[in-house]
Amino acid sequence: MSPGASLLLSTRNPHKLREFGRLMAPAGWSVDPLPADVALPPEVADTFAGNALPKAHAAALATGRPAIADDSGIEAAALDGAPGVRSARFAGEHATDQQNLDLLRARAPAGSGLRYVCALAYVDPARTLQRTFVGYCSGTLAAEPRGERGFGYDPAFLPDAEHSGRTMAELTDVEKDRISHRGAAVRELLDWLREAG
Repeated sequence: MSPGASLLLSTRNPHKLREFGRLMAPAGWSVDPLPADVALPPEVADTFAGNALPKAHAAALATGRPAIADDSGIEAAALDGAPGVRSARFAGEHATDQQNLDLLRARAPAGSGLRYVCALAYVDPARTLQRTFVGYCSGTLAAEPRGERGFGYDPAFLPDAEHSGRTMAELTDVEKDRISHRGAAVRELLDWLREAG
């Protein structure tokens, strides 16, 4: 495949749809939303890649199109890597971003180490290709949440690569994309797509 093509993004998350679209556009790629009639498998694996790959497979097999899917979350050093794959459900099955963030701040001390992880799966049913790419972004837990950008744990995440003392939620889209775990995984995917042809 060459730039100018589109990939199906296997998610119901509008934040991710915007972010992937933004990350891939400079390389000439676009992402299309998942059709409403495609069912997504539950996220029951104990690894990010184990959750991402079935979602990409489901979209690719239902549509016959190349598809991508990610599973991402945050790992706290003080919590032995939790919440990890349960990041979106840390405070309960239907928890809000705020409830998850509040629980992380209650359990992990300010200044302790954090790491965002993104596993990005690619499945092309026509060529029977599948690959997984992983990106990371390390940081620390802020004393107080700050910023209106981003989503999830961003307001309390101080990225190591950003030396201004701003949280992920205070960065511009361009600044965030340059250092984020999702940005790193997408760049690996794009490099591979260029080489794979």
